[in-house]
Amino acid sequence: MRNAHRAASVIAAFCGSVFLLFLVAPIARLIGAGGVEGLRHLTTDGELRNSLALTAITATSATALAILGGTPLAYLLERRQFRGRALLAALIDLPLLIPHPVAGIALLLVLGRRSLVGGTLLDLGIRVVGSPIGIVCAMLFVSAPLYVSATREAFARVDTRYEAVARSLGDPAWRAFRRVTLPLSSRGLIAAGVVVWARAVSEFGAIVILTYNPKVASVLSYDRFTSYGLDEALPVAAVLALLAFVPLFALRALRASRSGAMMLQ
Repeated sequence: MRNAHRAASVIAAFCGSVFLLFLVAPIARLIGAGGVEGLRHLTTDGELRNSLALTAITATSATALAILGGTPLAYLLERRQFRGRALLAALIDLPLLIPHPVAGIALLLVLGRRSLVGGTLLDLGIRVVGSPIGIVCAMLFVSAPLYVSATREAFARVDTRYEAVARSLGDPAWRAFRRVTLPLSSRGLIAAGVVVWARAVSEFGAIVILTYNPKVASVLSYDRFTSYGLDEALPVAAVLALLAFVPLFALRALRASRSGAMMLQ
């Protein structure tokens, strides 16, 4: 029995090590091959700087819209029981399950210049396809479901009795939400926003269908790879990989602060 247990442990450790190497090695190789050159390009490559700035602005805009529309929707799904609730939750999650180029095509059908919505906006002087607005729409479509799901979990961790106490003291529902639910779920909501921002920054498939130009960083890396080859694409890809550590560290910091707060309670 002891030998069998030891053999099983060795096999599990080997499989886990191979799996970890598979996940880490490509990123490590990418950063090692192009990280220094990518950082140097930040000072000399104006197109790269512009694409990074556009990526940050559009991802932040998409995150803000996800928070604005997704927070009340997540609260409704978590706190209220109504007919069609499960169907509504499934529809919100649907963009996560379809290929992202397909998501871009779906958005193009709704927001393209030949569509009712896109044509009306174009008549009003608002161009969606081929503009930063299109980038925001693509980012929002593929990342907002993550925010709703994570926010629902954050609200679920808030005991409804706290809200009931606030209501019993005379607070209307919206004030109880603002004074009780939001503060208690704030770390979870911030973490959800960070996840959405990171997902928006990394989006490619839907954006490339809806807005190829102006180029966000992910589209720029693809464009340079197809136009000039691997050597030109490496610096851009390496910078994107390095920037991915920013939301990762933010999430770890939030989890650490939440763990510390729970230990103090």
